[in-house]
Amino acid sequence: MSRLIADVIVIGAGIIGCSTAFHLARQKNVRVIVVEKGALASGMTKRSGALIRAHYPHPVEARLALASVNFFRAWKEIVGGTCGWTPTGLVITAGENDAAELRAQVAQLQTLGADTRLLTPADLSELEPAARVDDLALAAYEPAAGFVDPALATQTLAARAKDLGVAFRTGTLVKNIRVQHNRVAGVETNAGPIDALAVVITAGPWSDRLLKPLHAPLGLRAQRAELAFFDRPAALKAGHCAFEDWTTGARFRPHTFGLTMGGLNAPDHESETNPDAFDEGIAPGFIAAVQARLAARLPALAHARYVRGHAGVYDQSADGHAILGHVPQIPGLYVAAGFSGAGLALAPAVGACLSELATEGEASTVDVRALGMDRLAMIAVPSAK
Repeated sequence: MSRLIADVIVIGAGIIGCSTAFHLARQKNVRVIVVEKGALASGMTKRSGALIRAHYPHPVEARLALASVNFFRAWKEIVGGTCGWTPTGLVITAGENDAAELRAQVAQLQTLGADTRLLTPADLSELEPAARVDDLALAAYEPAAGFVDPALATQTLAARAKDLGVAFRTGTLVKNIRVQHNRVAGVETNAGPIDALAVVITAGPWSDRLLKPLHAPLGLRAQRAELAFFDRPAALKAGHCAFEDWTTGARFRPHTFGLTMGGLNAPDHESETNPDAFDEGIAPGFIAAVQARLAARLPALAHARYVRGHAGVYDQSADGHAILGHVPQIPGLYVAAGFSGAGLALAPAVGACLSELATEGEASTVDVRALGMDRLAMIAVPSAK
């Protein structure tokens, strides 16, 4: 049996891995193999809340988000097919204690070119008549925000990447990353070795399992997060804006089939979660808490019928920001992880940057050096267990 050889191996076939493969495939004469232990989008991608917006406080993440919003909106022209893009607009609400922070974030985003603006409570009432506004000092509105279908977007990217020559090895587990002469040489899988000049890890909460044996852990924390879906009452059947509600601590958006999807801005901290074995169910207490917070902003949801819910696992970095770039001391090895649930929203631009890093040595879509692993040296990173 001949040995598999690639220019670039991508580990993980979630949306970031498939985005990376797509962008690599658009370059000439780059042999790409994507290795995935399950099926396409079988990890955390399919559990994503899939809210697409530019509003992130970290300037580099905001640049990635802005580029990605534009990519999702132009999906048909860039990728072909559909990603399920549905425009909703996004409202971010703030009370007196958070108003200055929201003003600063909006000002920063505007300098980056984002279409976002401040609203008074009266402005918000005019935009969203069903919303309660008497507890607010300020709001921000991003009209270009929306949501996508996570599985559909990933499958479409993968299909286009395959058309362009990328090979996908699903049902294949990467056992370890091979390093020879102090640089990456490929991977060892349960189906045999694959040689490559570059390896890109896009394995979400599983990333540290591959990096710890190389003495390069990211210190990721796997955090369980839940989402609940409610049947919108007649008063809201036409839909509503997406909300990131700093006052109530909830985020929610319209969903398909007349539903509203909601979760918490800051999920309750739990002990370390095993991404291979975690409770995917939704606790009654969570459902009640989310519904109460949604109803505090849109009172019509107070008695909305709960339909279903699910849980996923966020991979969180020590400082709460994405980790994106080369792995120090191991030439040819790159990683994207620690997105804290924002990976899908940033995936198009992250994939472009990873493609550029793996083939050109630096990212040009967005300068991502501030998100590199070097900063982790200043933060306490858990040692390998």
